[in-house]
Amino acid sequence: MKRRWMLVATGALVSGLLHSTSASAEGVPDNYRAFVDYEDGYSYYYPSDWRDFDFLGHDSAFKDRFAALQHVRVCFIPTDKKDIRDLGPMEEAIFDLVKDVYAAPTQVPTIYEMQERTIDGKNYWTFEYELTLPSFSRTAFATIAIGNGRYYTLVVGANERRWTRVRSKLKVVADSFRMLDI
Repeated sequence: MKRRWMLVATGALVSGLLHSTSASAEGVPDNYRAFVDYEDGYSYYYPSDWRDFDFLGHDSAFKDRFAALQHVRVCFIPTDKKDIRDLGPMEEAIFDLVKDVYAAPTQVPTIYEMQERTIDGKNYWTFEYELTLPSFSRTAFATIAIGNGRYYTLVVGANERRWTRVRSKLKVVADSFRMLDI
């Protein structure tokens, strides 16, 4: 927990430094903060009014103060793969990931959008998906990437009732994920 607070403080410092140079295209957007983890090799933005929390099995996580199901979380696992493209064709790999890993057996998965981006020579896949039960739905963006010997996953989402109101805000979070060289 002490390490996480140090990382959040570092992120806030970097956020403040980046924000003070608003002419920079890489500056932190208004109403967001930067989370930077130099030790584990990644960074992303999260809404500035969200709070840090422990999410079992994840390296970092922040949630809305009032809507607990509205949150971002990042985890990673070791891999021998060098690039996200090593997983195979994007459409197949994402479909299998959502169906076999993200969705419980009782949930119906739907994938809405997939995109690939290359930033500083590193490839990222970001996709929007929904997991539905008869009485509940949750929609999310996920960004996945491979680098530093790790398979990184960022997931940011909300329940169905809030999704249309917060979608663009959460897309900023998903698109901000970056791997750092470690």
